[in-house]
Amino acid sequence: MTQASAAAVPKEPPATSDLVDVRLVLWHFTAGMVFLAVAILAGFLFSLQFIQRYPVAGIELFSPGRWRMVHTNGVAYGFLANVFLGALYWAVPRLTLRPVYSRRLSWFIFFAWQAVVLATAVGLVLGHAQALEWGETPVYVDPVALLGLMLVAVNFLAPIFQTSGPMYVSLWYFIAAFIWTVLVYAMGNFLPQYFVGGAAAGAIGGLFIHDLVGLFVTPLGWGLMYYFVPIILKKPMWSHGLSLVGFWGLAFFYPLTGIHHFLYSPIPLFLQHGAVITTIAIEFVVTTVIINFFGTLAGRGDTLRTNLPIRWFYTGMVFYFVTCLQCSFQTTLTFQKIIHFTDWVVGHAHLVMLGVFGFWLLGIILYLWPRLVGSNAWYSDVLNSWHYWLTMLGTLIMFLDLLVAGLIQGYLWRDLSPWEDSLRASMPFWLVRTFSGVMITVGQFMFFWNCYKSWRLGAPAGAPRREPSRGSMAPATA
Repeated sequence: MTQASAAAVPKEPPATSDLVDVRLVLWHFTAGMVFLAVAILAGFLFSLQFIQRYPVAGIELFSPGRWRMVHTNGVAYGFLANVFLGALYWAVPRLTLRPVYSRRLSWFIFFAWQAVVLATAVGLVLGHAQALEWGETPVYVDPVALLGLMLVAVNFLAPIFQTSGPMYVSLWYFIAAFIWTVLVYAMGNFLPQYFVGGAAAGAIGGLFIHDLVGLFVTPLGWGLMYYFVPIILKKPMWSHGLSLVGFWGLAFFYPLTGIHHFLYSPIPLFLQHGAVITTIAIEFVVTTVIINFFGTLAGRGDTLRTNLPIRWFYTGMVFYFVTCLQCSFQTTLTFQKIIHFTDWVVGHAHLVMLGVFGFWLLGIILYLWPRLVGSNAWYSDVLNSWHYWLTMLGTLIMFLDLLVAGLIQGYLWRDLSPWEDSLRASMPFWLVRTFSGVMITVGQFMFFWNCYKSWRLGAPAGAPRREPSRGSMAPATA
């Protein structure tokens, strides 16, 4: 086997009890699902105002605008960040054959991060938000959050930098993510607040909005896919070369795309044109990554039917391709005239954060949960199936619904129709959005219940495992 091909297969040590703190992974996953429950309920509450059914109107602490920020920040920092950390505590020691820098530091990071997320949520509800999209975290939270991100980088980079020989591509993505995330968070939360203003602050805010997606969740998400997909399929990646093309394309093109959030603004036009070009270029990079993963699936297509984590992963990959293709069109000046400030953008954001990264992380939880709780299988495969279909269909319906709504709104505004006309035209679409949100919410709570019941069925390491009382059970090795 050549050096390149050897690096295309994740390393699985024969014994990992000394490498991975399973309890820490479990706690991160549990915290992530708790914050996801709060975030989706906040999103559902926010959606009710559009159909004039808001149940707590007039109460300032339940202002829809504040709970919208709880929804977005809860998903980004409560759900995504927690589950990413849990998955990293599982994958990095296995890829490096070394434990993280410090288990005590790991537990400190866990409790400190929950405090950061809770302080952010309380601050947002009390009206302490900053005037920066995706950077609404109160000013007193930002230094603590940045310090926490630095500690995360130290904890994971230590074992990675001690590795020798060929480095698996997941570690390339992880190294970049740990460095980029610290820089992006500092840039977005400190420069506009304290150092620059006007159009320059808008440009930096645009970079922060998009780099939070492209340089935080994207490298962590793809890095974990490069780890879990070959492990589950039991075959190497189709092309190690393409995996490196995807990484370096992300590193080269993504950092400057965020300006496309502020087209037709006072930001210099050459920066706007550069953002349009790099955004379109990203679609070609993404295509190489998608080809690589579907090439890996060749000959194992039956796993899409028989293996639910793989189905979550590849559904998210299809959605990722769709969102990037959509982005390459909507970032052009012609498209921006129609869809800017419309529900098209809202649908795009939901497909990215839930339909892609949320799907990948839910698939990872689905794959690892029985191993973490000491169960031989899930409490109910039926609930897992319902969870997938309700979430997938709900997300797809919401995306298509808001896409059409955005086009209708944009053309009505372009034609200078009365504002009330766009509201009346949007009302049926907002009703469908709430319905799709109910589907997603019901699916998640089915999953939470299944996780709880599977945990109850589990047993400590070395103890006899109880058999489930009911439910169709799949083997934990599936």
